[in-house]
Amino acid sequence: MEETLIGKILLVGALATFEIYVAIPTGFAFGFSPWWIFTICVIGGLTGVFVTAYLGDMLRNLIRKGKEPKPKKTSNWANKLWEKYGMIGLGLIGTFTVGAPISIAVGVGFNANIHKLVFWSSIGVILRCAVFTSIGHFGTQLL
Repeated sequence: MEETLIGKILLVGALATFEIYVAIPTGFAFGFSPWWIFTICVIGGLTGVFVTAYLGDMLRNLIRKGKEPKPKKTSNWANKLWEKYGMIGLGLIGTFTVGAPISIAVGVGFNANIHKLVFWSSIGVILRCAVFTSIGHFGTQLL
């Protein structure tokens, strides 16, 4: 019985590392309380933030070792978000829309300060978990 519970907790946490939108419904499907879902998803989401940020930063440094980066001017959603809202927008809005790992990868590509990006993405993960766990909880109350 306990092995199954631990496995379910680890599964929800692992899913939250990559995509919170999948982890939260999975937690509800397993019958976890909203507080457990929120806590597990925050831990998993923050793990994804730190792993992506620091591995991405190391990879960027490895690739660019001894080379000067060539600035590219592209017109995509990430560039527009970066120009309009900066690090805070990428950390918060990007985390809510496409997820923290993708937002951090974009920030690493823009040579963002990794520590500030991790901070804002972490705030985005916590807010996203709170909002979507609440939606899930109140949505299941309607059923």
